[in-house]
Amino acid sequence: MRSRLALCAAVLGLLLAGCTAAPPSPPPDERPPNIVLVLVDDMDQGLLRFMPQVQRMQREGVTFSNFTVTDSLCCPSRASLLTGKYPHNTGVFTNAAPDGGFGVFHRRDERDTVGTQLQQAGYRTGFLGKYLNGYQPGQKLGGERPFVPPGWDEWAVAGNGYQQYDYKLNVNGHLEPHGHRPGDYLTDVLAERGEDFIRTRAAQGDPFFLEVATFAPHGPFTPAPRHEDAFPGLTAPRPPSFDEADRSDKPDWLRQLPPLPPEKAAAADEKFRKRAQSLQAVDEMLARFQRTLADTGQAQRTHVIFTSDNGFHLGEHALAEGKQTAFDHDVRVPLVATGPGVPAGRTVPDSVQNIDLRPTFAEIAGAPPRPGVDGASFAPLLRGEPGTGRDVALVEHHEPPATRDDPDHQDKPDGVPPTYTAIRIPEGTYVEYVTGEREFYDDRADPFQLNNVYETLPPQRRDELHRTLVAVSSCHGAQQCTAAAVSP
Repeated sequence: MRSRLALCAAVLGLLLAGCTAAPPSPPPDERPPNIVLVLVDDMDQGLLRFMPQVQRMQREGVTFSNFTVTDSLCCPSRASLLTGKYPHNTGVFTNAAPDGGFGVFHRRDERDTVGTQLQQAGYRTGFLGKYLNGYQPGQKLGGERPFVPPGWDEWAVAGNGYQQYDYKLNVNGHLEPHGHRPGDYLTDVLAERGEDFIRTRAAQGDPFFLEVATFAPHGPFTPAPRHEDAFPGLTAPRPPSFDEADRSDKPDWLRQLPPLPPEKAAAADEKFRKRAQSLQAVDEMLARFQRTLADTGQAQRTHVIFTSDNGFHLGEHALAEGKQTAFDHDVRVPLVATGPGVPAGRTVPDSVQNIDLRPTFAEIAGAPPRPGVDGASFAPLLRGEPGTGRDVALVEHHEPPATRDDPDHQDKPDGVPPTYTAIRIPEGTYVEYVTGEREFYDDRADPFQLNNVYETLPPQRRDELHRTLVAVSSCHGAQQCTAAAVSP
């Protein structure tokens, strides 16, 4: 009997010692908020009106009306979002080698991203959908299983999901093939996996960060079967810049474009309609996430952010279809945010860029700033407080190599700009091309950017614009970059 009592006492002592040694979990209301980011592919501002769930987010949260990307091309923009760095600091300027693509990112910055930072801060992290151009779900990169980048607890990524069917997902290091059944429609697969991630993490009680990067509405603009008949008769917008006739003030690459032939103008209508259709499943995804957050008790402690990697053009300035320019329709994209402490129904005009997303998420998570990050947190703007005062946005572009394997390949006749650097300031857009040509558009008086007035600027003003562009396009780190990004 005594031996049994002694044994029980010893076991109880060990249990008590174990309990006192483990740090107590913070109460749920003291944990940092969750973050859900939905990133779409090639969405311009004109498509927002077809997304009722995003419009609901606008009513319940904040819309950033002057949110721009650092490069109007997929891979460089996504690299900036993940790292918080400008392209001149990531080295990712295009979608493929030698100056872009997954290979460059993997060698340089993949071990220090928003995923690794939030994971180190105690978050459970998930990445679903499209990663970076050139990433293939089956590549092993020296390991025994398909490669999963550091920083992600949950990983389900496709390499070529543009068709929405017949793709493979790398699911945490295991390949999962998908065919052409209705249940294989990729946006819906990502929505289901996103819901599962939210439910699992909510049950476990850890704060979580989830990025869902859809392939929609990127070409070939494949809608879900249930949306194929949506928006009958919808046509592409015809702003004053559509098939711009007088391009005599534009740089040579634009002057040499022929007028849009009737068949390309008609094709723009069909493509615009299909783009709107393909976004319906994304809008439904957002609604599913909001319901799941509510069902799991996480709605009031989760920031939900919606944005795009770049914009798009369909006929503006006689440009048939694509992106890559410094024009407003290619670089200014939607950014809508809801969450705890975010006032409802506000529009924020401050200049914000995709390099600012990582430091914003870090501040929300209570993570210390990382050295080398160029962006600055806009969390104060989410709370209705003043921002950094930065009012210059930088756009960098390298003319990509001609490769048909690039899903963003554009033919020269359709308009591919040469290498350029641009800045957007409160009064307009300034562009310097490697050819020596210059553009300046007074965006307040000329919102469709029809008139290049660079030649009318006084020499002193030209010098001020050039010096500001040089300062921002060579800066490193948040302190230097924020100081440089003040309009002259």
